[in-house]
Amino acid sequence: MTRVAKLFYIVGILLFLITFTLACLYANKMHTLGKQNPDEIMPDYQYHFMLIPEELDNDYWRLVEKGAMAAAKANHILLEYVGPKQSNINEHLRKLQIAAASKVDGVLTQGYNDKQFTPVINHLVNKGVPVITVDTDAPSSQRRAYIGTDNYYSGFLAGTSLIADTKGKINVAIITGSFKAEHQKLRVKGFKDAIANEDRIHVITVEESNITRIRAAEKANKILTEHPETNAFYGTSALDGIGIAQTVVRLNRVQSTYIIAFDTINETLDYIRKGVIDATIVQKPYEMGYKAVEMMIQIQEGKPIPEINNTDTRVIHREDLIEKKGELPQ
Repeated sequence: MTRVAKLFYIVGILLFLITFTLACLYANKMHTLGKQNPDEIMPDYQYHFMLIPEELDNDYWRLVEKGAMAAAKANHILLEYVGPKQSNINEHLRKLQIAAASKVDGVLTQGYNDKQFTPVINHLVNKGVPVITVDTDAPSSQRRAYIGTDNYYSGFLAGTSLIADTKGKINVAIITGSFKAEHQKLRVKGFKDAIANEDRIHVITVEESNITRIRAAEKANKILTEHPETNAFYGTSALDGIGIAQTVVRLNRVQSTYIIAFDTINETLDYIRKGVIDATIVQKPYEMGYKAVEMMIQIQEGKPIPEINNTDTRVIHREDLIEKKGELPQ
């Protein structure tokens, strides 16, 4: 073996050892967190739960976290908020597997994809860790309950809103966060079913944004380039409407394009106030997080809980916003 080859071999071994050591330290930290001195984490906490979202820094999931943390604080619960930085199914599943090894008392998580998540959720349950799915269900799994939007119904609401808000020939393009995520598929199906008998409304195409505003903007641009007759958009994830709006503004298509979005993060509401986005579907992420923690406590106490818990869903327009306070009507 030459000196250069030997050097590369040694460097490779060192990099492997460093990576392996860091991974072990992280796993050990997750595994032993529940065994630390309670005074160092939260005095007198009753249970240790883990909330695993689709992506940590998503504005929507931050609202779920806020509600869950409020409920945890009110009930002396230690709640960890861990998950992938950006939407990544494999990373999400890995976090669930770590939760199984960490011996937490309960897991709150998005179901995302029933086929992929079911075996991992079942593994958690078989390890004695109850699971509640939040926002997106995994109905084939052994999860104890689901809390969140009726995603088919919310898509149906979006479709009926398009019908009520528009006249004449409508060529609508759908931009969805993911082709694989169950809740995204249901939102598309509900929308299509709502407009199925409207001869004047035609779905041009369905594109995927990977739940990023940049990709949603790119897809909107692609659609308007390839299908200039498009005069309406439906975005099924919290960031899709924002990306669509950015492209429509840039191409000076605001007056001729109807947009219905999802969720009420600040950028979406700003575009509604400006008249760029015409409507959005309102969910209750804070309530989902808060009630999910309460239900997990009931499970720990041996109390029965409903299997399906749907939170309120509705459509809002510009006139529904309380301009003076910048708040949503209750």
